[in-house]
Amino acid sequence: MRFRSRGEMYFHAPNVETHDDYVNRAPAGLKWLLGFMKPDRHEQLKNRVVGAAEAALAHHQYVSALDVLTGTGMLSPTQLESWWRGRVDFLERVIQGNLQKISEAMKYFRQWAAQKGLKPSETRYRHRSCELRFSKSGDPGIEKSYRTHYVSPALSERKKEQIEEKLSRSPQPVVFEIVRDSRCSECGAELCKGSFLFMEAERPLCLPCAKMGDLEFLPSGDTALTRRTAKYSSPSAVVVRFSRSRGRYERQGILAEKAALEKAEEECFEDAEQRARERAAGAERRRKEDLELVTRMTAEIEKLFPGCPPREAAAIAAHTAARTSGVWDERRRKKSQRGRVDGCGDRGSPPQIHSV
Repeated sequence: MRFRSRGEMYFHAPNVETHDDYVNRAPAGLKWLLGFMKPDRHEQLKNRVVGAAEAALAHHQYVSALDVLTGTGMLSPTQLESWWRGRVDFLERVIQGNLQKISEAMKYFRQWAAQKGLKPSETRYRHRSCELRFSKSGDPGIEKSYRTHYVSPALSERKKEQIEEKLSRSPQPVVFEIVRDSRCSECGAELCKGSFLFMEAERPLCLPCAKMGDLEFLPSGDTALTRRTAKYSSPSAVVVRFSRSRGRYERQGILAEKAALEKAEEECFEDAEQRARERAAGAERRRKEDLELVTRMTAEIEKLFPGCPPREAAAIAAHTAARTSGVWDERRRKKSQRGRVDGCGDRGSPPQIHSV
């Protein structure tokens, strides 16, 4: 079983001999006869569609046309992501198969959904303010069949609304904080190190050319402010920067409308005391839970290792039950003790006093 992007998955049957393999192994006198005994391609396609739909339904309790296309291997995750980003004018352009095969697969999908008693629900697929197109012809009936997904009748109305909202929500744009100088491919403006850049159809764009010039940058750090700002700002984007030391992109903040940022700041100011009390109460609750865990672990250590002194058992339990890994504390300790050598062999590990 392999998982595809955006939650889709499909199944493979490895090491299964195909009809062509059997024909190649057959004696020369039978190859001519076996060539006319091809298996039903329509039945094979139907089985692939049903398998992909069943897997998607078991995974997230609804099935869409995108689940079937990706599950059968007719649509690659890369091409699907390009379509989601608006880089492909219509989805059928990147589906592997002719229009007849695609139409037949969608027919099997609808028949399977009807036999399972699933409820149809239409969803709008959008990229920013533009509605994404599925078919080459743009026929309303074909577009509706692509947009229709089928949900389990056992789901509640609230869950169905959440699914529709999830499917209709376009991916949040990603803006890069560049680490070297670049240039906008549309207006030719120079982009210095530390500037913001947006990639569209493999072309670098400055924020004004990407229609994001009026957005304000909100750095990471305040979770409540970031969450509320993103909620009230319809056009928003995530800002990331590549970390050479870690070899990955790291989130730096978001771009949002100024009005949304101001509204979020007002709300955060109004309930700041309430959130502070909730944080203090949560910290006190976690502290009590940690003390109970340390007590239980200490008793278990003394039970398993009777020769361990109670003081050492309590220290081991306290270190083991700590919620954080202590990586940053260890790095700060090493930095402060740089140049000094510990008595033990490993500078990052405590010396072993007791043996098991």
